[in-house]
Amino acid sequence: MMNRLSPRAVTALIVFALVSPLTAQAGSKKSYNGITEDAALDLLVRTVKHDNVYAKRISLDCVTYTTEETTRTYFEFALRENHNAKCGGDPDVSPIIDRYRVNRASGKIELYDAPSDRWQSYQSAKSGH
Repeated sequence: MMNRLSPRAVTALIVFALVSPLTAQAGSKKSYNGITEDAALDLLVRTVKHDNVYAKRISLDCVTYTTEETTRTYFEFALRENHNAKCGGDPDVSPIIDRYRVNRASGKIELYDAPSDRWQSYQSAKSGH
């Protein structure tokens, strides 16, 4: 004898099928297309460390990264000074050192140029900026 599903059970299965993919992506922090927020931040941190961008300015142990904007195209991160007993500075203040964008589809990194108020392609040769 074949079991039939009630209309309520069918509705529950449809809802589950539609919600499951959304729930699976929720742990990866917003992935519309391309890389996730976590992967974008990891790429940025690895790149900045590899290129020794801040070697002459600040220890990377004394910085934090915060997500400032998330769009379908990019993640925007702020690199901030971390003020504490080890790093010094006023713990109530966390100045922004630089802002970066990581393109979701390409992984391309951009750096915000405050004086010209525009985004420019990140160049590893600019490690002393």
